[in-house]
Amino acid sequence: MSFASLQTPLSPVKKTFEEIVQTFTLPNVLPPDIDALKTLLLAQQNAHLAAVQAIRQEAHDYVIRMLEQAVLARQRMFGASSEQLSAQSRLFDEAEALAQTSTEAQDIAPQTPEVTAPAADTKKPARGKRAPLAAGLPRVDVIHDVAQADRTCACGTPMVEIGQDVSEQLDIVPMQVRVLRHIRKRYGCPTSQHAPVTAALPAQPLPKSNASADFLAMLLAVKFVDGLPLARFENVLARHDAVVPRQTLARWVIGSAGVLQPLHNLMRDILLDGALIHMDETVVQVLKEQDRSPTSNSYMWVQTGGPPDKPVVLYDYDASRSAAVPTRLLEGFQGYLMTDGYDGYNAIARADGIERLACWAHVRRRFVEAVRVQPKGKRGKADEAVSLIGKLYRIEREHKNATLEDRHLARQSCSVPVLAELHAWMLKHAPLVTPKSALGTALAYMGNLWAQLTRYTERGDLPIDNNRCENAIRPFVIGRKAWLFSDTPAGAHASAVIYSLVQTAKANGLEPYIWLRRVLRDLPGAQTVEAVEALLPWNLRLTDLVDKIAR
Repeated sequence: MSFASLQTPLSPVKKTFEEIVQTFTLPNVLPPDIDALKTLLLAQQNAHLAAVQAIRQEAHDYVIRMLEQAVLARQRMFGASSEQLSAQSRLFDEAEALAQTSTEAQDIAPQTPEVTAPAADTKKPARGKRAPLAAGLPRVDVIHDVAQADRTCACGTPMVEIGQDVSEQLDIVPMQVRVLRHIRKRYGCPTSQHAPVTAALPAQPLPKSNASADFLAMLLAVKFVDGLPLARFENVLARHDAVVPRQTLARWVIGSAGVLQPLHNLMRDILLDGALIHMDETVVQVLKEQDRSPTSNSYMWVQTGGPPDKPVVLYDYDASRSAAVPTRLLEGFQGYLMTDGYDGYNAIARADGIERLACWAHVRRRFVEAVRVQPKGKRGKADEAVSLIGKLYRIEREHKNATLEDRHLARQSCSVPVLAELHAWMLKHAPLVTPKSALGTALAYMGNLWAQLTRYTERGDLPIDNNRCENAIRPFVIGRKAWLFSDTPAGAHASAVIYSLVQTAKANGLEPYIWLRRVLRDLPGAQTVEAVEALLPWNLRLTDLVDKIAR
């Protein structure tokens, strides 16, 4: 029976039994068994009424679900949220908005006065001075001297220098585009009896191009760290009289990714050696994917993990979102895998040696959406779930800096009782809630993942959510808003490699551009695995990079 059948009037059900029997009795035919006919008609009537009630309930649930989705869509588009305030609504008035909420006190660093103030002035606030500029920045002295005519004292004696006042300003030098002329000296035999000798050219990252290693490092940094599309960087270069078409820049990006691929491979080895991996995926559009529409979605798979002293962030491109992708990417991994509730991770989670964890942030997000569709000013069941989940996060915050043993004890003594309370609440309310409503889907999502959601309490070093991976996805999503899509799969693969390197460098406390300069200068000449491993971010200190900044 369909929803349209609601428009069909019901058959009258208040006829007398004799009238109903008369409709089934033909002339010159013996009347049927009255009791059997009565039972049959009553059963048909009850089935009809039950079907109508089911259709009405389905229609009611459908209308409620549509209203909830409309409320959530309006909230996402117009509602106040930290992401929208920072990324969308403040794009055009950022300077004004920040200036209105800032004060000079935000630029002041507390400073202990050199001379103790008199007792009478104890109520006056101590003056501070602006926070000093970073000591690592180069300094250029600009001398301001007193005119010679003003160096004579009023008493007629020439003045002598007794000191100086120093203040500092933050300055910036615009991009300098230059041409490196590699002059290779050649020496020959005076008698021309032997072949001449020419100085060797150091190995270059892209030998057939006229791009230096430093230029490529800047190209990769502005695109994959700053999110600048190649078309805009082409315009930046043109302002400095360097005409490089964006198609050429794209080829250099793909070529650089090929040079950097060995580092990506070594990082994967370190990632798989760790005891925990976070994993998530996000969409990316590739226009020229073979046998696929340009508007179809492909995926960038992100994994984070590695030992505590060797954090790794890896991106991998694949046209598919099937379970075969995580199975391929995590081949050989043994340990804990933190994901969201996507079913594509089920296959890898069933592999021997892998324990799956589920993300509480995703669960909380669903209950928050259920709160948003509630009538304003009323506290509902979804608020209770959000409050209980908030207790779990409060325990984590309070023990963020605790030892692993202390955190494990806190989880067992504090988190486990909260989880038991939340589980009892879920079992109580799940049967009473419309399954397809916002609250019903949130309850089902939490119930299906309950075993994975509670597993983090088994140890002190396991995460409660997948925020580490979501934070790693964010730079890619910000860049995607600028460049929108990849033209070819080769470009998408190149993006995965370079995003992996720059985000891993940042995770290890290195400035990506400076690290890329060092890598692109030294990697083409590396002849052994050890020489390549020496360039990994955790094998280099910031001082090692600064020493090689100047050419």
